Amino acid sequence: MRSSISTRPLVAGALGLAGLAAGASVALGQGEIANSAQQPSIKVAKRKLDVRAGRHAVVTGRLEPGAGDVPVALQMWNGRRWATIDRDRTAAAGAYVLRDRRRSTGSRSVRVRNAAAPGVLPAKRRVGRLNVYRVANASWYGPGLYGNHLGCGGRLAPGRLGVAHKTLPCGTKVTFKHRGRKVRVPVIDRGPFVAGREYDLTEATARRLGFEGHGAILTTR
Repeated sequence: MRSSISTRPLVAGALGLAGLAAGASVALGQGEIANSAQQPSIKVAKRKLDVRAGRHAVVTGRLEPGAGDVPVALQMWNGRRWATIDRDRTAAAGAYVLRDRRRSTGSRSVRVRNAAAPGVLPAKRRVGRLNVYRVANASWYGPGLYGNHLGCGGRLAPGRLGVAHKTLPCGTKVTFKHRGRKVRVPVIDRGPFVAGREYDLTEATARRLGFEGHGAILTTR
């Protein structure tokens, strides 16, 4: 006599178990791949981040351990988010070269970031500020004016770092460069009121820069 018990549920159950086993095997394999990926160290060999408008800024380096064909980006903080300004793919030993040419002045934080790749986890590293300059005429002030009220509040005192400008909002940060020296200071006063001059540095700011009298200076605003 034939058995009245159907074998179809048993076959279906066996197929279901086989499917689960295959799925578990795939998941395990993916987990092993994820676990084998490493967090790289982003090394910087060269950085040229102080440039005049229209010239190239450059950041070079490598990922350690070295891995080829990994996407790498140079990103700049635009006040709201990190924006990519150049891309590269690493060479076989992990080397990268990133460049950017800004045509407008400014001072922004920049970083290098690599994307995920086989065996490589995402990573990022701050590399400083990208300062893009133009030439402006400036002077400095201080002696004989200490104790006077400042256009942005407070009083001028020896050692006070800052700059006077006719229209930039009070507190605006401006980076200056002169003879290899660099300083970043806020707008604290109004002026200068001499034709042809855009900035009036406090005495302390001028000393930091080695700036004397009046003349050309590099500025990011």
